[in-house]
Amino acid sequence: MNFSIESQPSEALKAVFRRHASGVSVITMTGENLRPVGFTATSMTSLGSNPALASFNVASGSSTWAPLNVATHVAIHTLGIQNTQLAQKMAAASELRFLDDDWERGPRDLPIFREASGVLIAKIREIHSVEANAVVIVEIEEGLLGAECEPLVYHQRAYKTAVEVD
Repeated sequence: MNFSIESQPSEALKAVFRRHASGVSVITMTGENLRPVGFTATSMTSLGSNPALASFNVASGSSTWAPLNVATHVAIHTLGIQNTQLAQKMAAASELRFLDDDWERGPRDLPIFREASGVLIAKIREIHSVEANAVVIVEIEEGLLGAECEPLVYHQRAYKTAVEVD
């Protein structure tokens, strides 16, 4: 074997997942007084199509934790390479995330970013707290399809696009 060994579990997890590319999405919801709330996620995944379920993870110390716990619905935005700045903005300071004029109210008054490659409108079904994090399971109610584009992925602490392999 040509592996180096990382025996500290937290460091092992981080090192291995830096080698694993993840799709990038933005999760938005409506907070108190219809205030838009959202964040960038690399943990969103499909759980199955019948019923249509997806999941994502969130840290319980994040600025979106309290609004998420009272929200009934979220909008899951899939991103393309043209959305790199959006991904960076939604991962930055929470007070800066909705200052630009790049979003509007969509179904269920959810904040929708117009340039996303797709948006899933989803009802929150379950939130499972695990240590300082949570897994959120949602049921898809409808989808908004944007333009086809090259996907945005997160790999080695950077936003990139996928490379096609023949």
